[in-house]
Amino acid sequence: MSLRERQRLQVRADLQRAAFELFARDGFDAVTTDQIAAAAGVSPSTYFRHVRSKEDLLLEPVHEGGAGIVALVEQRPESEPADEALARAILARSTTLTAAEIDPWRAAFRTAPHLMDRVTLIAPEHRARLVELVAQRMGCDPEIDSRPGLLVHLMLAAAEFGYRQWIRSPQNRGASLPVCVEGALTAVLHPRWAAADGAESEGGES
Repeated sequence: MSLRERQRLQVRADLQRAAFELFARDGFDAVTTDQIAAAAGVSPSTYFRHVRSKEDLLLEPVHEGGAGIVALVEQRPESEPADEALARAILARSTTLTAAEIDPWRAAFRTAPHLMDRVTLIAPEHRARLVELVAQRMGCDPEIDSRPGLLVHLMLAAAEFGYRQWIRSPQNRGASLPVCVEGALTAVLHPRWAAADGAESEGGES
């Protein structure tokens, strides 16, 4: 990584840290971009070179997980069923951040409830790659068998539900992010996602 790239990432991290503290203290709507820039020690023009909107500062930490989930699925044992590989990859991703890193984000996010429905774990290109990986494990063609796409959709929807449950329940110390995500993912695990036989792969039936 070049020095310029490291500097760019550091400025972005400083802006996020400052924004999370301000959002949690004053509320998302009450905080201005000038306040965030000042708290991070940069100029407003520097702020807008690194950030498109306040919303991006809150949503980016979730969106960054997509590439990580894809990489983790690719690393899972080939013999592992598709649903288990995907669930374990998503769960592993949810455990990579410490409470000290992720709790300030949750406190900030709770002040912007209008963004709750925009908590999406993965970008379209990463979702498409996951469908390919799942189809390989199921031994089917995702163009004619809907199950790989359906499994990816359900798993990600379940994980996103777990994220929302965790965000909304800061008072429940027993409901950590991994606990909420694992509970939601478990509901999707089922033998129906096993490798397809000839009839299933042709007709897309479960």
